Amino acid sequence: MYVTIADFIREWNKEALLTQNVLDGLTDDALKQQVYPEGRTLGRIAWHLTTTIPEYLAHFGLKIDGVENAENVPTSAKEMAETFRNVSSYASKVIEEQWTDESLEQIQEAFGRQESNAMILMGLIKHIVHHRGQVTVLMRQAGLKPFGVYGPPKEDWIHLGVENPPL
Repeated sequence: MYVTIADFIREWNKEALLTQNVLDGLTDDALKQQVYPEGRTLGRIAWHLTTTIPEYLAHFGLKIDGVENAENVPTSAKEMAETFRNVSSYASKVIEEQWTDESLEQIQEAFGRQESNAMILMGLIKHIVHHRGQVTVLMRQAGLKPFGVYGPPKEDWIHLGVENPPL
């Protein structure tokens, strides 16, 4: 739980950087990778995790501009990664400017529950982490090596001389 805005910003910056590293590894072709034939594409999921950041914050009272043309999923991996970079930086600035440490204690209705703003911000990070995990799986299916988020991917373990990496 976040007690100060600075606590949240530290965690946000770490998770945003990890997500940025994953998104920087995408290719235009990989964006077409689907979960299953009728399912979302990797590009749609990555775009969703990007565009919902300002939507989520605005829903909970922050004054923040949304992503322009959010309904149109880009076909450029570079554009998608750059948009995430801008949105994640902008979001932290908006939170720092508009909420105080005391704001974190305020309670709001959040998806049918009463939650503190601190819990709402934690939910934002969990949402990004959830979809980042989906992106890394789809990257594998698209033939890309994903960035090691909380540990190295199998290729890096092998490079380090570990033939049977820990699970």
